[in-house]
Amino acid sequence: MPRRVLVVITTEVADGVLRDLVRKRGGDDAEMLVVAPASDISRLDWLTNAEDDSRTEAASLAARTADATPTEDVEARVGDSDALHAIEDALRTFAADEILAIARPDDQAGWLEEGSGAAAQARFSVPVTTVTVAEDGSLTERTG
Repeated sequence: MPRRVLVVITTEVADGVLRDLVRKRGGDDAEMLVVAPASDISRLDWLTNAEDDSRTEAASLAARTADATPTEDVEARVGDSDALHAIEDALRTFAADEILAIARPDDQAGWLEEGSGAAAQARFSVPVTTVTVAEDGSLTERTG
């Protein structure tokens, strides 16, 4: 039975790097759900529910990420603006074996992203690997 990997992504990552990350966790036949939280939003836009631009950007990121994965069994979705809520929503319909959270470092993250990787590791019973993507494209992985 193929591994089921939930990929939660808030920033770009090079296609080859993404393929390697997915292969390492589930192989080429993994079942994947890619969720891009609509988290790139200002506090004012969030308070006034002006999320259209953020949701459009998230949809594009989710689609590009899904297209870059090595597996054919992949679905892309836009998630809640709060990454933890986006994960909760996804886990209701997708029984993941692992969560792969790809984000910017906290000092570069948006206000809704900051600390979400560590919070996901603490909250969910599914193993969570947080991959931080620096501006130069280098990666830092933390597994919890």
